[in-house]
Amino acid sequence: MLSYGLIISFTFGYLALLFAIAWYSERSASRGKKLSSNPYIYALSLAVYCTAWTYYGSVGRAATNGLEFLTIYIGPSLVAPLWWIVMRKIIRISKVQHISSIADFISSRYGKNITLGGVVTVFCLLGILPYTSIQIKAVANSFDILQYSEISQNLIYSPFYQDTAFYVALGLALFTVLFGTRNAEATAQHEGMVMAVAFESVFKLIAFITVGVFVTYFVFDGFADIFTQASLRGLDHLFVLQGENGVSEWFWMSTLSMMAVLFLPRQFQMGVIENNDEKHLDKAMWLFPLYLLLINVFVLPIALGGLVHFPTETVDADTFVLALPIAYNQEWLALLVYLGGFSAATSMIIVSTIALSNMVSNNLIMPLLLVNDKLKLKYQHRLGSIVIWIRRATIFLIILAAYIYFREISAQFSLVSIGLISFVAIAQFTPAIIGGIFWKKGSRLGALAGIIAGFILWFFTLVVPTIVTAGYLPENILNNGLFGISGLKPQALFGFEQMSYVTHGLFFSLTLNLILYVVISLFTNQTSKEHNQAVVFVDIFKYSTILDSSIIWKGQAYLPDLKALLINFLGEEKTREVLDEFSARSDNNAAAKDFADPELVNYSERLLSGIIGSASARIMVASVVKEEEISMEEVLGILKETQELKSLNIALKQKSKELKNASQKLQKMNETLRLNDMLKDEFISTVTHEMKTPITSIRAFSEILLDDDLPESDKKRFLDIIIQETNRMTRLIDQVLDLERFDSGRQELNLEKADIRILILQTAESMLQVFKEKNIDFNIEIAYDEFQLLVDEDRLKQVILNLLSNASKFAKNKIVLKTYLKDHDLYLQVIDDGKGVPEEEAPYIFDKFFQAKNQTSKKPIGSGLGLAISKKIIEYHGGKISVSKQDGMTCFEFILPLQFENNLISQAIADDEQDTDSR
Repeated sequence: MLSYGLIISFTFGYLALLFAIAWYSERSASRGKKLSSNPYIYALSLAVYCTAWTYYGSVGRAATNGLEFLTIYIGPSLVAPLWWIVMRKIIRISKVQHISSIADFISSRYGKNITLGGVVTVFCLLGILPYTSIQIKAVANSFDILQYSEISQNLIYSPFYQDTAFYVALGLALFTVLFGTRNAEATAQHEGMVMAVAFESVFKLIAFITVGVFVTYFVFDGFADIFTQASLRGLDHLFVLQGENGVSEWFWMSTLSMMAVLFLPRQFQMGVIENNDEKHLDKAMWLFPLYLLLINVFVLPIALGGLVHFPTETVDADTFVLALPIAYNQEWLALLVYLGGFSAATSMIIVSTIALSNMVSNNLIMPLLLVNDKLKLKYQHRLGSIVIWIRRATIFLIILAAYIYFREISAQFSLVSIGLISFVAIAQFTPAIIGGIFWKKGSRLGALAGIIAGFILWFFTLVVPTIVTAGYLPENILNNGLFGISGLKPQALFGFEQMSYVTHGLFFSLTLNLILYVVISLFTNQTSKEHNQAVVFVDIFKYSTILDSSIIWKGQAYLPDLKALLINFLGEEKTREVLDEFSARSDNNAAAKDFADPELVNYSERLLSGIIGSASARIMVASVVKEEEISMEEVLGILKETQELKSLNIALKQKSKELKNASQKLQKMNETLRLNDMLKDEFISTVTHEMKTPITSIRAFSEILLDDDLPESDKKRFLDIIIQETNRMTRLIDQVLDLERFDSGRQELNLEKADIRILILQTAESMLQVFKEKNIDFNIEIAYDEFQLLVDEDRLKQVILNLLSNASKFAKNKIVLKTYLKDHDLYLQVIDDGKGVPEEEAPYIFDKFFQAKNQTSKKPIGSGLGLAISKKIIEYHGGKISVSKQDGMTCFEFILPLQFENNLISQAIADDEQDTDSR
């Protein structure tokens, strides 16, 4: 066997490694690099759920109850997807309210009640102390097995100074003190502790999988071989589900584990207090169940392998994990397994004692210290350091008490039996917590009555039998019931003997707890403080950013007194920082005032809550402020005023929105008017230029004609120029008048039946000479024969001529006039190979006064009215006109509906009927 010195060296070497990891992590955090701010580290830290009970006890339970051991892990796996609803809400509440423990959480929810926080703390101690003791038991037993190949019961009765477990417990207490109580603020992140726990989670997983692989593939020939040999020895019942009670047992045990993974103090500490980011839950929701799956893959094979190898029950099933490597002389593997179990136990002890020490200091000792005026006056300037030393002393006392419990009681029971008893104890907080975050009506009296009643039944049904077995109570309580009443047997209340002892205790304690919580809450009235906290907890996502200003508070507080109170716990520098932060965040210069407003009082109370708990913080703040109790009538009045202000605010927001929309519309209209004004100025400039040119020519040539000596040929030529310039002026004036008539709606179309094919050919013929002079290849494609349509022939020719004229100005070599019928519409396209219309100008090309900016002449070609008039003509015919790119060429297209004639006839009939009615 391994020597005592070697085992001790590895044990304390492992502790030294934890110290090194924690120290390095703390040092990195002080330099701004927080290693624990990682979702994978967060998920691994949650694996503190897997204690020595998992490492050793699951194998022991599988050896006696078969697959039922899985219920402890199925429950957490099933509830993990709901963490985004439940755990995220608890995390948000705890961060906003500066909550430091599960006792503080419950106390804060129900009006920051001192009594409720104290009761929860005491019950946590009673519930978790046995659980902590079995971790020490697991370490002690595994140490003895590793040294002596069997558990030496004599060591339990040897003096404590000869017991290695005692010194291991002291080492753990020292580690916890160094890395768990360095800051008075209980809500502060324990970087070193978190990293150490994450490391231990990886280490115990590797160790357990290693021994599982050894047993499955080296001792036996795989899973099939193990199950076959177990079946030959009549162990089939261990890997099948048996009867109705088996199903019931699975349900209750899975439900129990669901509550445990949420509300065990160590889980609350790692899952809530040590959480850096709510988004880390995204990874934890699948990574944590995966971890549970991996660590349980080899549980049943190891249990069956142990039963096959040790058929005479000479070896405790809890120790199969360690006994099998020893039996096959794998001493170094056994040492690895021992260290894995040691890591599983130490992580639980470290985290649980930190959580419990915070509860004891914040909910038991500090309230007692603060309600005593003499003690408070004596220690008021040292409260911060006193809080730290209280927690350090509490850690040593808790571990010492757990060690004593191990030697006196838990050594006589299996790991699983003690662990499940602790689970049921913690389950008593479920109604108060779940009801508190989802049900505003839940009251302090209901929570208090439910928790106390639940714990009384828990103690009677589950703890009393262990005390009887240990010899501290008479056995007739188990056989005859309390006071000789058979219906009050601890493990069979009212004749319920078909349940297992754990399920029996859970069912009765939790049922009574839930009934009292609901019924009393329904028939009691909440205080104003309870009501405030209930609203904040249930609607935390609504109030998390405006908490201080939304809490109703009535009283008077002097700022110097409040500041002195903060300095006692935070120090002057930290107090100045938090007040500056408050002023910057709330736009409220707190330091410049004599009195603290309600928002600052609430903010200060929440800061203190993170150090001494919500109940103690309530006492401290109440000692320096003159607060008046607010009646429910006042609360309702304030809420009514708030509702009215809220309604007024909604109305103002609506008006503001309407004004904003109106302002945007006015802005758009103003922009349109500004653009139109600019275009009109350009148009006037263009028209003026166009008018001056012919007028200048007419005047000049008229003056020349006054010369009597001018030859007749020149006179004739000059007169011809004058006539052309006069026609040019006439066309320009006609365009302006046309546009004005179209805009005013006074323009009328002279609609007649016209052959569209002939109309197009006649119009195109008038442009042939222009195309010939400019060497432009002109093609006409008409995809129909004779076709008549009701149109204004002259106006339609005007449009086609305008499109062809524009194309001739910009085309390089080619123009195509294409027309066809499609979907009851007439399409006409004029396509040219010119430079085209820029994409940004296409939406404005048909606007009046608009002229393309890419024309090469000094003055734009034309007046900018041709396309605008064309658009109006087409629209008067019920069609539409547009410009686009087609195979790299510019395409102007208009579409006329063939049903336009029918629409006009229908409109004429309607007009006649209207005239008849008026007459």
